[in-house]
Amino acid sequence: MSRTRPPPNGSGYLNGNSSQHLQRFDFDTSSRDTSADERSRSRGPGGYGGFGEPAAPGGRIRAPGRLDRAQANRRSRDGGAWDSSRSRSRPAPMSHRGGTQVEDISRYIDQQWSFMSSQSCIPVKVALQLNDPSSLGLMDQYDQFQETHRQLQNALKVIVNEHHQGFNSSIGTFHTIQAAIHSSQHRVRTLRSGLVAAKGSLATTKPELKAFAQGSQEYDGMLQTLSIIETLQAVPEVLEAEISEKRFLAAVDTLQDALRQIRNPEMEEIGALTDLRVYLSNQEHSLTDILIEELHSHLYLKSPYCEERWKSHARYDSTKTAVAPDQRPLHVFLESFDGTKPMQEDTTRNPEAETFYYIQLLIESLNKMSRLDVAVDAIEQRLPVELFSVVERSHAEVEQRHPNTLRAGLRKRIDVLGTKDQAESEKKATLEDLLTTLYAKFEAIAEGHCVLHGVIAAILRRENLLDGPTLNRSFREMWKLLQSEIRSLLHDHLATSGDVSHRGGQANDPGASIFKPKPRDRNRRIFKLTDTDAKSTDLATEREDLEFILRASVPGLVNANSRDNTKKQHHDELVSDRSATGHKLLVEPSIFNMAILLPPSLDFLHRLQEVVPRGSTVVASTLTSFLDDFLVNVFYPQLDETLMDLCSRCLNDTDAFQPDPKWQEHSQRPIFRGVIRFYEIMERVCTMLDALPHDQSFSQLLISQMRTYYDRCFTWSKSLLQRSQLNQDDQPRMRLAAELATSGAIQSVVADLLSPPADTTASALIAEENTALISLAQTRVIEEADLIHDRKALAALCTLHTSMKWLAARTKALAFISPRAIDNTTTSRSTNHHTRRWTNSTSLSSTLPSTPYLPLNAATNEEFEAVTFSFTELSGLILRTLHIDLRLHLLHGVSTSLRKSYVLTQPYMDPDPSILALTSSLATYCGGLETHLLASQVEYILISLDSLANTALIELVGLVQGMDTHGRERMKLNVLVLQQGFKGLKGEFELGKAGEFWGADGGGEGVASEEAIVGLKKLGAGS
Repeated sequence: MSRTRPPPNGSGYLNGNSSQHLQRFDFDTSSRDTSADERSRSRGPGGYGGFGEPAAPGGRIRAPGRLDRAQANRRSRDGGAWDSSRSRSRPAPMSHRGGTQVEDISRYIDQQWSFMSSQSCIPVKVALQLNDPSSLGLMDQYDQFQETHRQLQNALKVIVNEHHQGFNSSIGTFHTIQAAIHSSQHRVRTLRSGLVAAKGSLATTKPELKAFAQGSQEYDGMLQTLSIIETLQAVPEVLEAEISEKRFLAAVDTLQDALRQIRNPEMEEIGALTDLRVYLSNQEHSLTDILIEELHSHLYLKSPYCEERWKSHARYDSTKTAVAPDQRPLHVFLESFDGTKPMQEDTTRNPEAETFYYIQLLIESLNKMSRLDVAVDAIEQRLPVELFSVVERSHAEVEQRHPNTLRAGLRKRIDVLGTKDQAESEKKATLEDLLTTLYAKFEAIAEGHCVLHGVIAAILRRENLLDGPTLNRSFREMWKLLQSEIRSLLHDHLATSGDVSHRGGQANDPGASIFKPKPRDRNRRIFKLTDTDAKSTDLATEREDLEFILRASVPGLVNANSRDNTKKQHHDELVSDRSATGHKLLVEPSIFNMAILLPPSLDFLHRLQEVVPRGSTVVASTLTSFLDDFLVNVFYPQLDETLMDLCSRCLNDTDAFQPDPKWQEHSQRPIFRGVIRFYEIMERVCTMLDALPHDQSFSQLLISQMRTYYDRCFTWSKSLLQRSQLNQDDQPRMRLAAELATSGAIQSVVADLLSPPADTTASALIAEENTALISLAQTRVIEEADLIHDRKALAALCTLHTSMKWLAARTKALAFISPRAIDNTTTSRSTNHHTRRWTNSTSLSSTLPSTPYLPLNAATNEEFEAVTFSFTELSGLILRTLHIDLRLHLLHGVSTSLRKSYVLTQPYMDPDPSILALTSSLATYCGGLETHLLASQVEYILISLDSLANTALIELVGLVQGMDTHGRERMKLNVLVLQQGFKGLKGEFELGKAGEFWGADGGGEGVASEEAIVGLKKLGAGS
């Protein structure tokens, strides 16, 4: 690429920012009086494009170094009119001089640089061409381009210098014109007063005409009064018809026109209109009450026209694709709603058929009566009662569809774990039906209040009312009460204390004083109007008289639907009279109901976000924030307390550490009833946590209870392995097998034998274990108290081993690292009130297991694995303890049989009693193992037991105090009896080495160590 030529201004830009490019044109050779013809002649051949100079040699076109321009008197519009209007104190400027220069330069650019004036021109491309010295570039025209740019800048500056004086002079002209306008106004006022005076003069020229005119006016007034009276007399009938037809806008117009006419001072003097005046005044209040009542009827779904609206929400399925927000009937209405104009009533349709249209009609009617503030106050005052009635009606409807749920629960209380599937299924169906019905009605009510908010806001904007925040507060108050109802609903169905049938009911207090009067049961009804005889003749007569009076005095209040309304009121009385202190509960409260309560609640709140109107001070994204507070302050402590109570039952019940009668349904060997209960609790809690946000604080509660359960099982296992005697510090002593299984060289060898390392053989580990045990037997006496003789304790240890192993395997299957895990465990409890837990979690149900699982993250998964490993370790510890204890039994029997003198002096035909006791003990011990343990576990406990027996019978020969030939024969008999005892055990055991050692005449070379051979020879020498 060729070297780029630096721009002349030295600034690196081509826009002419340097001072030399902002200078004016030079006008040395031109004068102000130069004519247009002279200018055209000065351009030279080729027009302005040549700038009056010949072309440079070589065909290069160069711009002139100076342009001479003068004032141009072109066309008549550029003539002397301007000069004549200017102030004489100022010389005439160079008129249109700059404009002519701009036109000339523009023509020049169109001729020479036309491609730069098109929209497709690319400045960067042109810049590159201007710096391209090749034959295709424009570098030879770079100076011409610079000169043209400078001249254009100077021409624009000349235009500014030419016209600034004209702007200054226009100020004085403006004041002159303003003074002329004021003078014209004064003359017009004078002319008007003159015309009025002339009119008055013309009117008083004939006095007799004045009397005629006055008489005519009086007659016209009388006729108008009579016409107004006739119109007012027809108002009651017209007003009643319009109210009955629900044409409230027309009724308001009719009533207001009548009141305006009858309150005219001329009408005040007519005494015959007194009754009509009182009637219309009463109708004003009655119509307000009717409008407010109709508004509440549609806001709170009491009208039969609202049934389909809330039932459409009840049929909502969260698993299907949600309806687009712009397709909801609410949003369709709001998009078509135009609040900038007063509403025009459509008399061709039933207004109640469309609830949103009807609400708009009622609000517009109330606003036209100036009763909008009264309606808003009434809505706010009645809101708690109306919502309470909606909840009660929902409970009654669900109870009719599920009549046996609560009664069955009262007849036979369901266990808190919900082990009865049929009852749990009915309970879940009832609760889901209640939530679906209730939340559908809540959503419909919220839509009604959204329309109410939108219509009131449009009216406030249209009429420029300043008290908008005070009048448009219904949605905010409705949301506050909805929060309260949802919170109460959740709390009532989670609480496990109190009366089942009524919230707030007084429970029976067994510790109450018998000397104090018992409080009255507020739930008991003493008197009901509905108990009256509806078919009574006297009652029917009184009702007809009352309806006639109401129909005559307040038209529209009693209509043809009065019978239906009476039945509906009767139903409302039945519903509202069910509970004086709270809502009726249809299912038994339980902490595990949260799995049923939360998903519909969250779905409802997410749908409610689409209903929140703008400007309602309710932030749609924070609708679930009150659930966070409920989670931290109510549910979390209650879950913790419930888990502690349930787990304590699994630990402290009398049958907690007893084998379950139906253990075959869960395991191949007996396991504890408490373990099965504990796992059922874990499984139930995991099922519940699946429906909740995967907050790790919930998982931590379960992990904490798992630690507690492990601690309890470990403590109970230690109690089984304790000796009856205390040590010197009055502390319980552990049995020898428990001590060896937890510390020392034997512990590591036995642990490796259970899971042999890759570089070590089982035979080497067995030899190392035998050596350590023989050394122990040679250095200390194994006592009876060091051994486990209690068969119940042995069975309990075996069952505990199986239970822990079963529980570890089951709990390990529950672990799942959830992609929806939320970790709030590091946040302080005080800040959890503002932590977003419920709405941030996204649905990833396709990646979640279908079986119960415990949602974990990486940190809590490590804790969970540690607790699970503790169960496995406890199971392995028990197995290693039993492995060592069986060998201690063997060593104890062998060492006892050898720790005596075998100088018998006569033959004995029976073995040593300790050998017989050992044989019986081994048979009983192994029988208990085979009953409570699997074959692989029994095999581990019995592995190479004969090797230890051979080694003990040989290496412990030094314990024998003396021996003769008969004693040696008895030792051979002992070995033979022990061999027979081993045949009853599961496996192949051989005591050939011991038999060869005691029966060989050569002293047992090759089968025993040198020390054993020396000891045996000493015994032979002593004999």
